[in-house]
Amino acid sequence: MNVKEITNILKFSSKNNIDLINRAYNFNQKAHKGQKRMSGEPYFVHPFEAAKKVAQWKLDALSVVAALLHDVVEDTKYTIDDIKKEFGEEVAFLVDGVTKLGRFKYRGAQQKAENLRKMILAISQDIRVIIIKLADRLHNMKTLSAILPNKQKRIALETTEIYAPLAYRLGMQVVAGELEDLAFPYIHPQEYKWLIQNIKEKYEERHQYAEKVKPIIKKAIEEGGIKPIKIDSRAKRWSSLYKKLLRHDMDINQVYDLVALRIIVRTIEDCYAVLGIIHNLWPPLPGRIKDYIALPKPNGYRSLHTVVFCLNDRPTE
Repeated sequence: MNVKEITNILKFSSKNNIDLINRAYNFNQKAHKGQKRMSGEPYFVHPFEAAKKVAQWKLDALSVVAALLHDVVEDTKYTIDDIKKEFGEEVAFLVDGVTKLGRFKYRGAQQKAENLRKMILAISQDIRVIIIKLADRLHNMKTLSAILPNKQKRIALETTEIYAPLAYRLGMQVVAGELEDLAFPYIHPQEYKWLIQNIKEKYEERHQYAEKVKPIIKKAIEEGGIKPIKIDSRAKRWSSLYKKLLRHDMDINQVYDLVALRIIVRTIEDCYAVLGIIHNLWPPLPGRIKDYIALPKPNGYRSLHTVVFCLNDRPTE
């Protein structure tokens, strides 16, 4: 573990910002010296991992500094005034915001979840506070197995009901999905065990398959004279798969979107043309073509859906 793991991500940042991150890294190590997490690892590993994630999400250098220092006020002898003196008012503001968010606890009252999410959004004032908190929660969820079982479920529920929906609202769908998947085994342990036993393929393998299909589709579409605006791919996560299986009496054979791609084009004509190109590439699964252009959903959603026998004859939406 080295501060360069963070600064290398921010290689285009100014020398002053890099120096500030180095100072915060050293301050973090000094403040948390001798402290251990429940997992047994040095405490400063946690803020380091949160800061690295914030850097990967391409937030500014001050956000990275705040992530490095986000637990200092709550868990060490240093105060918010110490942070302000050493790193400036803006960093202190961000650290104070994350500290305040840590005082909100979700106790399982479903009707209060939305109110708590609204309160968090209102109190944060700066969107960076929430994003730093999401990085903090993401690493905490990865090490959740180290804490007491009675706390595991509460934190997992809080993650699913509060922080994953906040990530969705911020357009961080990948983060939201990862948070839900990390929480799922603690909220539904038996169901998670069933999924692992009945679906041998891991999420990462589904993701790799989707990424392999994407360039094949892109090439075929472009050879057909259409330039797609965007092609997205996604692999269904455990938590999402479980919700869908509930609607299909836990029959995995009724789930066709373990891997799915979304192609965005400029016109309706292009949309129908792309459907034909895909069906020329791979045969469609009978009865799985849905035309939401001719018959839009009540909310105005318009698209074409199909499931084809893709690479290795695998059903892909």
